[in-house]
Amino acid sequence: MRTTQPWPPITTPPESPNPTRRTPPLEQLTASRKDTQSPVVDVEDTDTAESFELPGADLSGEELTVRVIPKQADEFTCTSCFLVHHRTRLADPAQLICRDCA
Repeated sequence: MRTTQPWPPITTPPESPNPTRRTPPLEQLTASRKDTQSPVVDVEDTDTAESFELPGADLSGEELTVRVIPKQADEFTCTSCFLVHHRTRLADPAQLICRDCA
């Protein structure tokens, strides 16, 4: 025996009010929120970047060598972020601004 059910199933839309659920008044919500917030920020001195160590490596005596390539003819320097981009990233040729900054 087969019963016919509506398709899609009938549900209550999420924006409709639920008569069985009561929400507290706005004043009560804002008062309880203010009670739980603290204006004091707990910052410890041990949370600085100097306290972190790389595992198994002492790189303090190492010297990095990076090969710098001059700006090519088809590249430009953005006047906003100062990064060198290919000319296809140019958004405003008059002001030399890249697409990210435009």
